[in-house]
Amino acid sequence: MKWLTATLGSSIGKKLMMAATGLSFIGFLVVHLAGNLSIYAGADAFNSYAEHLHALGPLLGVAELGLLGLFLTHVLAGLILFWQNFQARPNRYAVNRNPGGKTIGSATMPYTGLLILLFIIFHLTNFSRFFVDQGGTTIYQIVSTSFQNPVYVGLYVLAMIIVALHVSHGFWSLFQTFGLNHPKYMPAINAGGLILSLVFGLGFGFLPIYLSFIA
Repeated sequence: MKWLTATLGSSIGKKLMMAATGLSFIGFLVVHLAGNLSIYAGADAFNSYAEHLHALGPLLGVAELGLLGLFLTHVLAGLILFWQNFQARPNRYAVNRNPGGKTIGSATMPYTGLLILLFIIFHLTNFSRFFVDQGGTTIYQIVSTSFQNPVYVGLYVLAMIIVALHVSHGFWSLFQTFGLNHPKYMPAINAGGLILSLVFGLGFGFLPIYLSFIA
């Protein structure tokens, strides 16, 4: 166990934790977006999707807590690395000098990560099954009612822009951390990260706008 503790305590170990948890969240976002797109099929389709999730019972609560724990680990490891990097100035070339170049996404990773964590907590308290009114109110009604508030719509869209920014660099970064950043493939990986960030940003971000107009 000492080797595991030593690895996770090192900067490389923290980067590996960030890459692994980041990859897990990208997978979660893909599945979550696929489910949320059922909103376009109407209230019955979306409620049916929610009921399938609720049928998991305690497993759903474990999954939600697990995802929150993974993201806390991701953000904490990132903040520790950011602080260590800050203290090591001016010897920061290892972070800033990367084949992906410096972008808005790379420059704001610690801040967007923290903002996403805050949004996840806020999102869970509004839409989690633990907070759904059991008096006949459906999840579709809760979501559509929430998005009648233009302030909430604006906050949600802004959060999805932040997610897109984070993913745009995070996708490339995890390949670098896993040692898969071969110059031959990096242009395709960079393009894949950009496309994925646009899919998440537009896919999630347009949903509240759509609901605010049809409800």
